[in-house]
Amino acid sequence: MALQTREQHIKRDRATSNICTAQVLLAVMAGMYAVYHGPKGLKVIAKNIHLNAVKLEKKLEDLGLKQLNRYYFDTLCVQADAKIIKSIAEKDNVNFLYFDKHTIGISINETTDDSSLLKILNIFEQAVKQKSSSEKIEVDSFRIPVKQSRKSSFLTHKTFNTYHSETALMRYIKSLERKDLALNHSMISLGSCTMKLNAAAEMLPLSWAKWSNIHPFVPIEQAAGYQFMLKSLEAQLNEITGFAATSLQPNSGAQGEYSGLMVISAYHHSRGEQNRNICLIPSSAHGTNPASAVMAGMKVVVIKTDEMGNIDWLDIAQKAEEHKDNLAALMITYPSTHGVFESNIRQITKKIHDFGGQVYMDGANMNAQVGLTSPAMIGADVCHLNLHKTFAIPHGGGGPGVGPICVAKHLEAFLPNNPLIKTGGENAISSISGAPWGSALVCLISYGYIKMLGASGLKRATEIAILNSNYIKKRLEGAYEILFSGENGRTAHELIIDCRPFKKQNIEVVDIAKRLIDYGFHAPTVSFPVAGTMMIEPTESENLSEIDRFCDAMISIRMEIGSNDDADLAMLKNAPHTLQMITCDHWNHPYSRQKAAFPLEFVKENKFWPSVRRVDETFGDRNLICSCEPVENYINA
Repeated sequence: MALQTREQHIKRDRATSNICTAQVLLAVMAGMYAVYHGPKGLKVIAKNIHLNAVKLEKKLEDLGLKQLNRYYFDTLCVQADAKIIKSIAEKDNVNFLYFDKHTIGISINETTDDSSLLKILNIFEQAVKQKSSSEKIEVDSFRIPVKQSRKSSFLTHKTFNTYHSETALMRYIKSLERKDLALNHSMISLGSCTMKLNAAAEMLPLSWAKWSNIHPFVPIEQAAGYQFMLKSLEAQLNEITGFAATSLQPNSGAQGEYSGLMVISAYHHSRGEQNRNICLIPSSAHGTNPASAVMAGMKVVVIKTDEMGNIDWLDIAQKAEEHKDNLAALMITYPSTHGVFESNIRQITKKIHDFGGQVYMDGANMNAQVGLTSPAMIGADVCHLNLHKTFAIPHGGGGPGVGPICVAKHLEAFLPNNPLIKTGGENAISSISGAPWGSALVCLISYGYIKMLGASGLKRATEIAILNSNYIKKRLEGAYEILFSGENGRTAHELIIDCRPFKKQNIEVVDIAKRLIDYGFHAPTVSFPVAGTMMIEPTESENLSEIDRFCDAMISIRMEIGSNDDADLAMLKNAPHTLQMITCDHWNHPYSRQKAAFPLEFVKENKFWPSVRRVDETFGDRNLICSCEPVENYINA
């Protein structure tokens, strides 16, 4: 969000999860809606909505019905016999909100036209057995308080007053797309984030009206297709994880973490063990785990890892023993964020169970498990799954994230409920998100992904993801030190390369990350989970030629560092090189434009030009500002 190299901002006990948690894709869609319509268009839409609501109110009053809202924008509250209205409305394929036996809510939106109003009116006419006056209703007043009527201007920026045709908007969006180094250009090897292909076949159903034009709280019997898909997906995830039940309600990975811990807490409370509030978290666990534990009211105790990246057995055994009377949970990422499968994982989970604790497994790295092992097999009690990672929902650009939790039988009763539509178990925790099944529409993607691949395909995907990671490891060995590997010298689906030795040449990991942009690649995850390193995850989506291009780029950068040539080192410190910089009349750098912009032959075939060079990242962390309007404008206003 601040033009940073790092895509996650994580500190122990507190964190902002990566941007997907913020559901920024939905915010972008809303923003583009405002760009297309502009302030004038939005006013017209809002006025039409409100006037249609006023028209409907007057027509209903003509039937002798009372509308209870003194002021409103788009929603009426009508006194009528709800049972009779519901019976007639549902036969006519109309849903209202029924507050109680005598109160009905009706909301108007921009798609409500005259025929829709007549349809609504006809339902009430049938109920009261009389016709409304056929005279045209003249609306000469608004039902919004005068004091709340906006007088000031809004959306005054040029962007909101320029692109008001489909052609113009399309070109504007394309201009923004060109600034983005995305998966449609080259491999994005973000470690711990599984930036895999979102296949067109999986995405297509999202555009079908029968899936997208449905309210989250529509009566269950009117959404049989959704119910079939959601229940099927839950069953699929149960089988994949080896658990008994799944809740699709959490809307992100971080929300899934929180949900899982709240279920564990509810379980302990049901057994009269309210004192259990200690959460053990290895330093190799996924970075948001400590923040989630603190939010769930637990105290974090960090467990050490050894030189190979594994959990320190003596340390976890000692701390589990020390906190046995208050031990609530162990949060573990498997394989670890160090990219290593813990060989004694079952011994670890047994130790926690021996002292009355529960094991929460973070599913961020599930892409290395599916079909080969499972959370249940390693002894976990609950896990969350990132459907926007392992199960193909788009991850880049802000989600939308889906982080369901899967639980063992003894935790099933505590899965989250919803206040309007019953979900969860008999002793359900309160709702975690507003909708009963979270981001239900995008669950179609994961449903399709699993259905089309099947058991053998899912296993094959996992095997290829691990193979790709180890291929990169083998190619980069010698050029870079691989920080962790398992007992057999292999990594899981991701690996960490150590860039700290280059500090003696004044080259930081961020310099390598920026130089990669000149080669047309998004940087891997930088300085997480170990400062001064890169965590690389190729996923199963990348073919050999793309992986080789990435490795060629990394080796070429290593040669630039190893040359000890002042010109090459300066080139690394200046990276990335923008089109404006390369085409400028003045060039006073000790290296050629050719070497800066086209360091390898393949770059010439498909060059990506970054829009900006570098920002002060630490300053950006602490001083986020809006780039649209100067702060002074807000002060003056």
